[in-house]
Amino acid sequence: MTSKQKKIALIGGIAVLALVGWRVAGSFHGAKKTASVAIPVAAMTIVPAEVPLYVTGLGTVQAYNTVTVRARVDGQLTDVRFDEGEDVKKGQVLAHIDSRSYEAALHNAEANLAKDEAALTNAKQDLVRYKQTAASGYTSTQRVDTQVATVNTLTAQVQADQATVENARVQLSYTTVTAPIDGRTGIRMVDAGNVVRAAETAGLVVITQVQPISATFTLPQSDLPRVAEAASKGTLAATAFSRDENVAFDQGNLELIDNQIDPASGTVRVKLTFPNAQRKLWPGQFINLRLQVGTVHDGIAVPARVVQRGDAGPYVYVIKTDDTVEVRPITARAEQNGQILVSKGLSAGDRVVVDGQLRLSPGAKVKVDMKAAAAKEGAGEPGDENERRGDHL
Repeated sequence: MTSKQKKIALIGGIAVLALVGWRVAGSFHGAKKTASVAIPVAAMTIVPAEVPLYVTGLGTVQAYNTVTVRARVDGQLTDVRFDEGEDVKKGQVLAHIDSRSYEAALHNAEANLAKDEAALTNAKQDLVRYKQTAASGYTSTQRVDTQVATVNTLTAQVQADQATVENARVQLSYTTVTAPIDGRTGIRMVDAGNVVRAAETAGLVVITQVQPISATFTLPQSDLPRVAEAASKGTLAATAFSRDENVAFDQGNLELIDNQIDPASGTVRVKLTFPNAQRKLWPGQFINLRLQVGTVHDGIAVPARVVQRGDAGPYVYVIKTDDTVEVRPITARAEQNGQILVSKGLSAGDRVVVDGQLRLSPGAKVKVDMKAAAAKEGAGEPGDENERRGDHL
């Protein structure tokens, strides 16, 4: 290699080194500039509030009372006086059964009663006379005793006749079929003109009481102690929701906790009662049920997406006064209504990141995106009434 070639190579090397140095410096400057850019996030400030505690589950609506109206005597159904799907009152006439044979039986029983009452009256009069003559020695004591027995026998016969008359009246009353409860009639199962019998199980119609109405659902046995404790302190409020939890059907209360736990499933049944004034609940309907079992005063609750989960447990990003973030471990007590109740790790006034956590790391600089934060608050957080589901941690 000649001296000229060496000189050209040296100049080229110096140029390459200069180019590399310039690019490294540019990259360093860009990285520094990037590191100084604040990451936009949505945030909220912790405000203590009254936080209700719930247990929830899928339940089934049941009629408060259900009665199958059956014929209690045999005979032809002569008249039907209700419409299918009609609201009826207790004692309202629903149908008539041919009553002529039962009227005749009543008249016959009344005649036998009258006959035996007349015989008893005569026997009593004879007894009085026998006692008078026996005192004068004209009638034997045995005759008096025999007449006493006759009077007693006829008295018993009159009592039996009276019972027969009462039974005949009851049988006659059964020919008029009345509603045993207030409720709503279902589909008519027998039409007028058919012969009905007391032994038939199908009945004439089924009446269901839907105001008020009941609903049942099951709870894990682990929830039983706190539900029972809350119930011992007063009435527990309940809410019935649609399956998609977008509609609240009715507000009610706890009626009872079943008296035993199902050993096969480890669950206990709970019964709730709702007034059902708007009749949005119907027997057999599947609904979501929520039972309030307590309230945490001055509780700390955050939206569920605020809480992140790592190997060490749940944590949140807290924004410090210098607009950098720190990782704050928390202890979560319960999750419900899209909110997580925090028992340890957060205090009133803390600012936590609601959205944008994926780009964060401890010490990162952040900038609160006010539009995003306002959108989150406008969505109903915390305490979004549109978020109904409540699951336990």
